[in-house]
Amino acid sequence: QVQLVESGGGLVQPGGSLRLSCAASGSIWSINAMGWYRQAPGKQRELVAAITRGGSANYTDSVKGRFTISRDNAKNTVYLQMNSLKPEDTAVYYCQATVRTIWQSGEFDYWGQGTQVTVSS
Repeated sequence: QVQLVESGGGLVQPGGSLRLSCAASGSIWSINAMGWYRQAPGKQRELVAAITRGGSANYTDSVKGRFTISRDNAKNTVYLQMNSLKPEDTAVYYCQATVRTIWQSGEFDYWGQGTQVTVSS
């Protein structure tokens, strides 16, 4: 019913930048919060950043000042601008959206398939 498609991952040197995008499509009535999570090998998935429909954002401490989350409500798209990347940022990044669909009452969480970000020299 709802699909989230991520793009923008890849290999970058330490100190470099990447911009991730995630577009939601399908039977969407409205999207509440959207966010980016990441999971490194051997570690649990963690929240990186989240943003409300109104644009209020919060970040995990390790990325504050380096990453910026934004969204385009008209395009049902969320972005993550990542600057000053570090090797410890290496992970699979997943986007998440809390969606009210046309066919269901209530809101449900949907996830993208993940995109690999590797920071290495």
